[in-house]
Amino acid sequence: MTEHQLISDRYRRLRLQLLVTTFVGYALYDFCRKNISLVLPTLGKELHYSNTQLGLLGSLLYITYGAGKFVNGVLGDHLNPRRLMALGLLLSAISCALFGASHSLLLFSICWALNGWFQSMGFPPCARILSNYFSVSERGFIWSIWNISHQVGAVGILLLAGFLTEHYGWRSAFFGPALLCAIGSVGLLFWLRDVPASEGLPPVAQWRNDPELDRDGSPLTSEPESIRQVLFGRVLRNREVWLVSLMNLFVYIVRSGAFDWAPKYLVERKGSSLSRAGYTTALFEVAGMLGALLIGVLSDKLYDGRRAPLCFGYMLLTAVAVGALYVVPSHSQVGDAFALSLLGFAVYGPQFLDGVFATDLASPKASATAIGLTGLFGYAGSALSGVGTGYVVDRSGWAGGFAFFGISALCGAICILPLWNAGVRRR
Repeated sequence: MTEHQLISDRYRRLRLQLLVTTFVGYALYDFCRKNISLVLPTLGKELHYSNTQLGLLGSLLYITYGAGKFVNGVLGDHLNPRRLMALGLLLSAISCALFGASHSLLLFSICWALNGWFQSMGFPPCARILSNYFSVSERGFIWSIWNISHQVGAVGILLLAGFLTEHYGWRSAFFGPALLCAIGSVGLLFWLRDVPASEGLPPVAQWRNDPELDRDGSPLTSEPESIRQVLFGRVLRNREVWLVSLMNLFVYIVRSGAFDWAPKYLVERKGSSLSRAGYTTALFEVAGMLGALLIGVLSDKLYDGRRAPLCFGYMLLTAVAVGALYVVPSHSQVGDAFALSLLGFAVYGPQFLDGVFATDLASPKASATAIGLTGLFGYAGSALSGVGTGYVVDRSGWAGGFAFFGISALCGAICILPLWNAGVRRR
């Protein structure tokens, strides 16, 4: 076997291994974050918390998550991704278990805020690994496959948390996922890898004969850049990355709001049981898989690397779906299922594409940093959605909450218009 064949064989096995490992690992991260969504109705009823107080818990996680995603994004371009991702999952498992053992709003808040920071250590390593092992011409498709790890994790924890809450109490919905994630963190240490050079492999662009161009059109070199060069030169002074980040803020207001509050909305306004609300909300995530897969393929194949037109269309569809979910009559299970599915399909498209879009507009050298910035804005939107939705619903009812989501979707569509023709230049 020739040297090229040996390298190709090694690359193919590693790429599959890393795609599967990052996929499963990030899905497990959701097990220690999204479990709270299905617990909110029971937690609020048992401990007599208002919607504003319940929303505060979500907002605290999102604030620390967003800040941590930016910081860990900057660090993620320079630290060992294997250790960073494994450590984050382990610490998240510990904070999740401590939340389940807490008995006051203060302790709940501290544990969940810490969990947000630890959760932020998961995405940047994945971004770096995928950018290093998959070339520019295949990145949209690969990201679309990987991104459904969000939905797989969310569906899994919705079903698990619903079962545990109904049979063993709401605290078990935190203890069980924490154990799974602690075990998963050990697996990440064994199965993840760093950059191709650490495995004795050439850069992926060289192996695939698919050279990646820098922002000025010159070939992207393998020479490392300082934190200052990456942070300021490629990200913070990049107007296009800021616009993607602003779009992401509005995307996350809707995405986090829909997922976090849908079970409570279905129980309170639609007369659904808790388990049925969990199954219905799971459809939001399942449809999101389809939306993410489709938008990645279309942006690569149909739009020649341009991400903005599809993001714009998906955000308009998101606004339509928000309205549809609100006007569906009570006790209409089919209508609720369809509306939530449509909403998941629409909102997860731009949510997926923001990462690859930011990488396109910055550089693979700044992938984790650029995604960290979009994540900071995204989870600022989630924080606003958490306590903001709770506050609005307490004072204006669910009509006010849904107006909040619909207006946010339209604002996200407007933000992306200046980037209509921005994207990867095909060779």
